Amino acid sequence: MQGPPAVNVGVQRVSTSDARYYDEYPVVLRGMQEVELRPQVNGYVTGIHFTEGSRVRKGQRLYSIDQQQSEASYQQALANLAVQEANLERAKKDIERYRELDKADAIAKQQVDYAEAAYAAAQKQVDAAKAAVQAVQTNVRYATIFAPFDGTIGISSVRLGASVTPGQTLLNTISSDDPIGADIAVDQKEILRFTNLLAAGKTKNDSTFMLVLSGELYRYPGKISIIDRAVDPQTGSIKMRLEFPNPDLLLRAGMSGKLRVASTVKNTVVIPHKALNEQLGEFFVYIADSARATQRKVVPGKTVGRNVIIKSGLQQGDSIITEGVQSLREGTPVRIAPAAVAENK
Repeated sequence: MQGPPAVNVGVQRVSTSDARYYDEYPVVLRGMQEVELRPQVNGYVTGIHFTEGSRVRKGQRLYSIDQQQSEASYQQALANLAVQEANLERAKKDIERYRELDKADAIAKQQVDYAEAAYAAAQKQVDAAKAAVQAVQTNVRYATIFAPFDGTIGISSVRLGASVTPGQTLLNTISSDDPIGADIAVDQKEILRFTNLLAAGKTKNDSTFMLVLSGELYRYPGKISIIDRAVDPQTGSIKMRLEFPNPDLLLRAGMSGKLRVASTVKNTVVIPHKALNEQLGEFFVYIADSARATQRKVVPGKTVGRNVIIKSGLQQGDSIITEGVQSLREGTPVRIAPAAVAENK
């Protein structure tokens, strides 16, 4: 009885090469520095000294809060200090005079003791008055709010004349913008990989880390800045922050996209993806063995374009079937097409 006809197939000899592939992670952009501006004194907003959404410089004046109450308290504190200093001077003169009289035994010892105590108390009153002046001076300084670092300031949450409360009223938010941060969360299994990348000191000229925003590749590569101290026990992931140059200010805090991380595997087996078959969760390829197709179980890795990395199951020199695979079963007779025919299938 004649068996089934042979199937024309194309084959490819397995070889090893370097393979570069990419993993992608959801990413959210953050300012490397970000701070909420809140007042530290009561009062009314009397000045807004910036353009909303603009870049500001460290030390630039941003808000002024009504200083009338603070200024009045400051003047009162100065006046009290002057009174206490006058009392100290009088107490000093008294004790100097009483000490001279005490040397001549011309005054009761008790009066000298009283004068010493009054002088010591006057000194403490002056110290307290000086501390009060410094505290009020601090409040006066807090009435003007300055930018803590270079960055971009947002839309003001208050307007002129608004009443503000210390530590509660949100005035605005400033975030640094160049470089800008990109936050990702990766599975704890990948900690070693990223730790090695951090230790390797990837530079801005390296394209290992690239941003993809709205489907477009951002022109500047980034580098790892921080790996968080601990894994989140709820998710089994760890947070990481990368930094990207942002000289054109195209990136804004809060933007989302994807982080593309490149990896290169040296001397690995790479085959066409069309040669790979799956059955019940297992993967295999067909080997052209003695004019028959033989299944070979393999463990695939990352997809690289139209190819796939094979972790195990194949070795250099094996001949795998790449054309006519859909017509094959275990043991199917095969006829290897000439090279030119196989390449054109």
